[in-house]
Amino acid sequence: MRLPMASGAATGAVAIALYPLFQGGSWFWACLGIILLVTGISMLGSRYTLPAAVVTLLQLIALWFYLMAVFTDEKVWRWVVPTEESLIGLAKPLLTGFADIQRYAAPVPANTGITLLTCTGVGLIAIIVDLLASRLRRAALTGLPLLALFTVPAAVISEPINWLTFIVAALGYLGLLAADGRERVTHWGRAVLVRRTPSFVAPKPTSDAGTLQLSGKRIGFAAIALAILLPSLLPTLEPDPLFGFGVGNGKGKGSNSITIPNPIVNLRGQLSLPGNSTVLTYTVNDNVPRYLRLYSLDIFDGEQWTMTAQGRSEDRVSEGPMPAAPGQNMSLPVTEATTKIQVSDQIRGPLEFLPLPYPASRIRIEGDWRPDRDTLMVFSTEDTANGLAYEVTTREPKPTAESLKAAPPASPEINERYLQLPDNLPRQIRELARQVTERDASRYEQALQLQNFFTKDGGFTYSLATQGHGGAALTDFLLISRTGYCEQFAASMAVLARVLGIPARVAIGYTGGSNFSGQWQVRTHDSHAWPELYFEGTGWLRFEPTPTGGAGQGSATVPLYTRPQSPTSGDDGPSTDPTTGSTGSDTPRQPTGNRRDQLLDREIGPAVIPVEEGTPLAAQIGLGAVAVLLVALVPGLLRWELRARRRRSYSSRRAESPGDDGTAPDPTGAVAVRAGRQEAAVAAAWAELDDALCDYGMSRQPSESPRALARRLSEQYGFDEESSTAVARVAAAMERMLFARTPGDIGALPDDLRRVRRALAAAVTRGRRVRAVLLPPSTLLRARRLGVRALDGFDRLENLRIRRPAGRDA
Repeated sequence: MRLPMASGAATGAVAIALYPLFQGGSWFWACLGIILLVTGISMLGSRYTLPAAVVTLLQLIALWFYLMAVFTDEKVWRWVVPTEESLIGLAKPLLTGFADIQRYAAPVPANTGITLLTCTGVGLIAIIVDLLASRLRRAALTGLPLLALFTVPAAVISEPINWLTFIVAALGYLGLLAADGRERVTHWGRAVLVRRTPSFVAPKPTSDAGTLQLSGKRIGFAAIALAILLPSLLPTLEPDPLFGFGVGNGKGKGSNSITIPNPIVNLRGQLSLPGNSTVLTYTVNDNVPRYLRLYSLDIFDGEQWTMTAQGRSEDRVSEGPMPAAPGQNMSLPVTEATTKIQVSDQIRGPLEFLPLPYPASRIRIEGDWRPDRDTLMVFSTEDTANGLAYEVTTREPKPTAESLKAAPPASPEINERYLQLPDNLPRQIRELARQVTERDASRYEQALQLQNFFTKDGGFTYSLATQGHGGAALTDFLLISRTGYCEQFAASMAVLARVLGIPARVAIGYTGGSNFSGQWQVRTHDSHAWPELYFEGTGWLRFEPTPTGGAGQGSATVPLYTRPQSPTSGDDGPSTDPTTGSTGSDTPRQPTGNRRDQLLDREIGPAVIPVEEGTPLAAQIGLGAVAVLLVALVPGLLRWELRARRRRSYSSRRAESPGDDGTAPDPTGAVAVRAGRQEAAVAAAWAELDDALCDYGMSRQPSESPRALARRLSEQYGFDEESSTAVARVAAAMERMLFARTPGDIGALPDDLRRVRRALAAAVTRGRRVRAVLLPPSTLLRARRLGVRALDGFDRLENLRIRRPAGRDA
């Protein structure tokens, strides 16, 4: 019975890790019912020694009936043979579940289809685990199906798995291994509890099985503790969320995925590099520089911007034009341009997304590249853009100020996706969005007012010497410091736009770069983030809240449709001079480099490479060292607190023993109470002496009487006369407490104990004294005894057996 129960418990413990994937907990109770059903059948199979194949078959049949009973209204014929209606009734929600999983992002709603799919998977895992552990007696192999179940949330969600969830799952697996080991031992007879006690009380166990069992438990618990505690003590880089991009036929089949680093972290790393290497070069038929977008982040959870995308096989760029730009009216005037891009083959890491001007209408490139229809990001799960040359045709809208002002509200689908904000967004940020814009203004006018707030009116400054991009950093940037770089400017404007009801997202890529002899060169310091705002009929338009020129992002430019001097111009890029490459901005472009390079050198120096978004690495190392030091001081602090508590006990009992003041004994029992307190004081003083001997590495034999111990200490460590007298008085008080009716006079006990401690400290080396203060062995020994008691408790639980009624064995 032990193995079936342990198998079910292990499966249930690992299934808890699926909680972050779902909204609500109804799915878990449905899965728990399957686990209990599988476990119950396994227990019956073990009780009646049924063949393994029969038990597994019964579990599969039970799983089938359970799913039919819970998730469909159809019945099988005579409750045994499935009918066509029952098969269809079960297949429909399964197909719906597959489609919903492809459509939703975690946490997904626990609807019927998704819950049915989850319960089927958990039930099959439970059957496999039970088959390996209970039937085939291969408990170690159960780690494979359990790991497969555990890795599902790790591969889907971007947040780390909760440490408590990991502990529960690991304990479930360890419990299954322990149950398997106990089951093997009991085949040779009833297991005897091994009492782990100190060597001076009882001899060490000689049973090899007991020793191995103890070592296995210690290794298991130590591994779990190290897996949880060690990473928390080490300085870490910001984790890379997993972005899964389904690449299939749009019907939930044949999907693959790619994993990319966090775009925000990549952006900061590119801007902070001391070197400024070339990322790509490009030429364009009108010689107008264009922003080249890599990623489009559409989800803001209050801490960071992330993205979702999906590619379809029928949308391959090699098979035809790109999907139409969302929201762009076909009657809107556009500017067609052809850009030829050459990506450097010296860039670090694979480039799985294409840098593209927006919106691209056709791409000529080798390989399997697919766009996301909603954002027009183009990516591949098989190829990389490193070293590739490709040609992009764009159809850039030419909106007028009047058309943007008169743009109707966006569709409900756009608003639902691009207006979402976390419920815990600070109220001050919502109020700020309304304070810096006019209530009666159009969405376009409010967008211009937001851009001017960041670039002119709000007192913002550009600096790379800022940390973080989470909710706290956003609040600090908008309300307090107002200092940051493009990430903070873009993310903040997108949030404020959503507050005002303007659909917004954050784009990450590169600015237009610098012109060298008619060819535009984009380098790592041209990495940039900017907001994109949606206007019905025109589609997505970029805005530029980041300061430009020498005081900001050197190669950034302000779109012409946001400039008051030319409100009707439609070019996305600034006006240009084909011979000089002038941008038409207030500050002319430098053809030989990015002005932000000098700004970078002034702010962070030429040799400093920040590697993360949060606290600097040196500070994290320092904080980690302080944390390790504090943890190391815990045993010493515990020992100091215990010693102080004992000192208060025996220092407050300096009164004479009962009856020594010449008064008659108190018939009410006050004398007995006083004697009891004095006994407690003597016991505390003796315990303190015992711990001091342990801390200084001095042994105390269990057979020694207090008087014999005092005599041996005086002779062995060369106590002077005062110290010898003091230890003798402490021993005499202990003997009176043990053998006399009252402890007698203990008035000098605190001074005697203090003198004895000094004599003991003088008899050992300085290193031993330091260890006695910082890492006292007596405290460590108590912690070890607590662990031993916990292991003893597990042994007792393993020895529990269900008693059979009398006469059943007859």
